[in-house]
Amino acid sequence: MSTAIPTPPRIPEAVHRRRWAILGVLMLSLLIVVLDNSILNVAIKTISTPEPTGLGATQGELEWAINSYTLVFAGLLFTAGLLGDRLGRKKVLIAGLVVFGIGSALAAQSGSPVQLIVFRAVMGLGAAFVMPATLAVLMNVFEREEQPKAIGIWAGGVGLAIAIGPITGGVLLDHFWWGSVFLINVPIVIIAVALMIWLVPDSRDPRPGRIDLVGVVLSVVGLVLLVYGIIKGGQLADFTDPAVLGTVLAGLAVLVAFVLYEKRCDHPSVDISYFKNRVFSAAISAIALVFFALMGVTFFSVFYTQSVRGYSPLQTGLLMLPLAAAQLIFAPRARLVVDRFGVRAVCTGGLLLVMATLASFTTLDADTPIWILEVIFFLMGTGMAHIMTPTSVVIMQALPREKAGSASALSNTFRQVGGALGIAVLGSVLSTAYRTGVEDKLTLLPEGARHTAGESIEATLGAAAKLGPRGEPLVTAANDSFLHAMHVTALWGAGVAVIGSLVVFLFLPGRTPPETGTQEKEAEPVGTARH
Repeated sequence: MSTAIPTPPRIPEAVHRRRWAILGVLMLSLLIVVLDNSILNVAIKTISTPEPTGLGATQGELEWAINSYTLVFAGLLFTAGLLGDRLGRKKVLIAGLVVFGIGSALAAQSGSPVQLIVFRAVMGLGAAFVMPATLAVLMNVFEREEQPKAIGIWAGGVGLAIAIGPITGGVLLDHFWWGSVFLINVPIVIIAVALMIWLVPDSRDPRPGRIDLVGVVLSVVGLVLLVYGIIKGGQLADFTDPAVLGTVLAGLAVLVAFVLYEKRCDHPSVDISYFKNRVFSAAISAIALVFFALMGVTFFSVFYTQSVRGYSPLQTGLLMLPLAAAQLIFAPRARLVVDRFGVRAVCTGGLLLVMATLASFTTLDADTPIWILEVIFFLMGTGMAHIMTPTSVVIMQALPREKAGSASALSNTFRQVGGALGIAVLGSVLSTAYRTGVEDKLTLLPEGARHTAGESIEATLGAAAKLGPRGEPLVTAANDSFLHAMHVTALWGAGVAVIGSLVVFLFLPGRTPPETGTQEKEAEPVGTARH
């Protein structure tokens, strides 16, 4: 009986009573951040078409439209998590939503791919302050025993956004101009901010650290150089080019300098000592590898459904419903499977399922029955749901409650960096394999137009359309080359998932996770926590 006495002071009764309503508001905030990328995935083909329909963006510019958001997001998450812990998570969350809404309004009015890339970076700045704060607030309004259930529902929100995003994007693109996919964020932001002010309590770390400006700059510069080099290599179809190699190596060198600096810094953005915990490191790695594979696959699957199969943006959104439905169904229930089989078995099984679905993309052709793609998407979503929820719980419970912002920031940073590298690496594999396959078929075009036409299937189809009936052989060659490139890319993604499954099998806990350390760690500041 006496063990229950310390529990009540941890969370005030008024907050405890409205905890599920607070979770709903947090999920609405999360929704727009995830929704934005899932909407954009459906819109990338439209944005790649020439004006006035789109912006005429090249494949490299499309990758940057996605990655400018992701890199700013990932680069600032550490700082955003620390600022939330220091200034108050509610204040930081509201500020992030406002910046995100302004960036969305500006992106909708972009007049060129460069403007879109810049305004997407502004959106990433806002999103960086939203994502870690949602999970940090969650950890401060739920008791420890309810946290896995709450995190499962929170992760299910990602599935909801993946479902709503493509369909919303498809409906908007069928009736309005491409910028409407960004403008839709503005009313959602207004509603979320109003509910946040009304319902959500503020919380902070009673002993926050100083802001690590040098670490922030090193992490952002390193990531940008690394991803830029990878994307440039894909554009040139030559990763041995001196400019490509130099940029990639410079990025890696800056990231090594970042790690070394963080180890010596007395107020680091990232406490490198966290990674001495093998369970924590394995869970973080699993999340990064899952998003590496997922974002790369989503990038090429949109071109498969729209360019090769001829589906509209709305139809493409509907085709992605099974992926989202599986996450919605299984993410909140994954904790029950973990209770029965343990984190290691569930996450290893989830990653092997993701690996199998990625490998099965190699069976898809121009006339494969579409229900096969639907089954692949559903199984992929099932696998992801059984990785994201358990690993998020492991990460968030590995650190004391007062460091919830830092733990959430680390989790989301690795998720976003994994996604950015997935788009960059797998997008570059796709681009290189496509150019290699289609290059000798571009002789129908003038010599000066061949390089641009070989950048992507959309560029080739655009060039073929200008040739009229003479361009028919080029359309066939483009489809064949893209399918081959997609198969190669899917196998790379599957290989990454295999590495992830080995990591979690070797290092995640079995059926009874060793929690005593984290419980002791959390027990000390329990009575002093303020919400």
